Amino acid sequence: MTRRHRSLDTPTGPLRVTEEDGTIVQVTWTAKRASGADDASALLDNAAEQIAAYFAGALRVFDLPLKPSGSVFQRAVWEEMLRIPYGETRSYGDLAAATGGVARAVGGACGANPIPILIPCHRVLAADRALGGFSGGRGGETKAELLTLEGAWPIQHSLLFS
Repeated sequence: MTRRHRSLDTPTGPLRVTEEDGTIVQVTWTAKRASGADDASALLDNAAEQIAAYFAGALRVFDLPLKPSGSVFQRAVWEEMLRIPYGETRSYGDLAAATGGVARAVGGACGANPIPILIPCHRVLAADRALGGFSGGRGGETKAELLTLEGAWPIQHSLLFS
């Protein structure tokens, strides 16, 4: 098992992308960009390019091999998240109905998502369109920034976090 890492600067803060045996297994926000050399990898180069294009507004669908580690239910929720188009949102209840779970369990799967942005847990909102939780970056502020980038969240809402 070979793990490689790449650090990226993004508008939502530094990210660390982890590859394992030819698949992306983790994306995490870090307090600061990791020092030292990044690992050489064509997949990590591709991931960095796609993430940069996403933040530039030039990419709406990622095309990367993903292998998130989780329970059968979590993986089912993550598969449903991958079906949510750029610029659209679904509720925790919508995903619960699609996976045979309950909204609270969907929220837990969202929080356990090891590959945020690429698996778009930020596109999942509460039934009343409230943000709900977000475990990455600066929490709700980062979620609002990602949704605003995609045009799925009113700009005035993101100003609440300024």
